[in-house]
Amino acid sequence: MKSITAAQLAERHGAPLIDVREPHEFAGGHVPGAVNIPMREVLDRIDELPDGEFAVICELGGRSARVVQALEARGYDAANVEGGTAEWVAQGRAVETPASPQTP
Repeated sequence: MKSITAAQLAERHGAPLIDVREPHEFAGGHVPGAVNIPMREVLDRIDELPDGEFAVICELGGRSARVVQALEARGYDAANVEGGTAEWVAQGRAVETPASPQTP
């Protein structure tokens, strides 16, 4: 399974990122630019996934790892973000909430 670190994710400016946490978790703060498709809905919403390479994130990396394994088995070029949103926040990186606009 392909994986990247939060630092590597930060270097991928504008690269597609799917957040597989539940909507209430996503609303509490997410990596800027992430698109929320909860884990339980990914296979039903597979047509919404980006073409080409993209990353998948959750809170700690467990759910996103399972999603990446399922997507890789279907031929998608997905990478798990190790440590998830918790690691992103621990590194002092900005998060976005519905009330806060994305910063450039």
